[in-house]
Amino acid sequence: MSVDVQLKGVSLTLSHSKILDRVGIEIPAGSFVTLLGPSGSGKTTTLNVLAGFLKPDEGSVLFDGQEVGNLPPGARRLGIVFQNYAIFPHMTVGENVAFPLVAQKWKGDRKARVAEMLELVKLGGFQNRRASTLSGGQLQRVALARALAPSPQVLLLDEPLSALDKQLREAMQSELKSIQREVGVTTISVTHDQSEALSMSDHVVVMNGGRIEQQGSAEEMYCKPSTEFLARFLGEVNLFEVDAQGNIPPLAEKLPEKAGELVVVRPEDLAIAEVGGKGTHSFAARVTQVQFQGGSCRVEVSLPQREDPVIIRTSYGGLGTLLEPGRDVTVVYDFGYLHTVAKESVTA
Repeated sequence: MSVDVQLKGVSLTLSHSKILDRVGIEIPAGSFVTLLGPSGSGKTTTLNVLAGFLKPDEGSVLFDGQEVGNLPPGARRLGIVFQNYAIFPHMTVGENVAFPLVAQKWKGDRKARVAEMLELVKLGGFQNRRASTLSGGQLQRVALARALAPSPQVLLLDEPLSALDKQLREAMQSELKSIQREVGVTTISVTHDQSEALSMSDHVVVMNGGRIEQQGSAEEMYCKPSTEFLARFLGEVNLFEVDAQGNIPPLAEKLPEKAGELVVVRPEDLAIAEVGGKGTHSFAARVTQVQFQGGSCRVEVSLPQREDPVIIRTSYGGLGTLLEPGRDVTVVYDFGYLHTVAKESVTA
């Protein structure tokens, strides 16, 4: 049975440094929520507060409206998958998955429960394998099966896929989300991987300096960031400043009511064409760098009187010699709307 989870005004100071500052999050039962942020943002500390490993100085931790802040980890009915999986190498796979059932004096058929969990994570028949003989991906599955075995009401994931190579990590993103939906457990994950957070989550919470920078759906966070920090943090971005008259060089639009703000343009919203190419709007530029990345190309172009390059992400096919450093091109765009964020002051 999954539960609603709430953090209300949670603050925590460690070694005279404020690690969490009035953190508030509401997580609906059965949802998959990811805490995302740079190193030192407070995301792992927040997970540790939820787990009961750290007690906040202020604020409340609620499961289905009931305060659990004073309960030890073992009394919170949690499943936890640690970053290093914490698998016992001297035990078999079955013994690892059965470990929390024994510890919690599970009253059902433990052998059947272990078999059910291993089938869930596609390791049926692995009960008698030694954990020390498994691959990284298999260890990750064993850790997940062990966490789910005692039917937790909340599943906590600490960088669950970080130890896997890129191809396996992407495959496991889909599989982990599928398992979570099937089980229906409220899941809270911590990651530094932006694509992982955006692809897996029902709700993303971005943290910065111990505070919540923004929270919402993955699409909302990426397309409509609320701050310059978030626009820069979530993927690559081009930022164009609106001048005092409302002009946005090199864009054709005018936003006089947004003077001094920054227009957010993602690289995939721009395209490359021959010089003189026509689009709803366009501007001239010169290709300075091209990075072939398999299914797409990352292209940097320079503009007169702009210090930062403009980044474009486009398909490789059909562009031919346009993707050559030094080539003059036309950058074409067609915006349905322009999203702006306030310009943040730079501090040393």
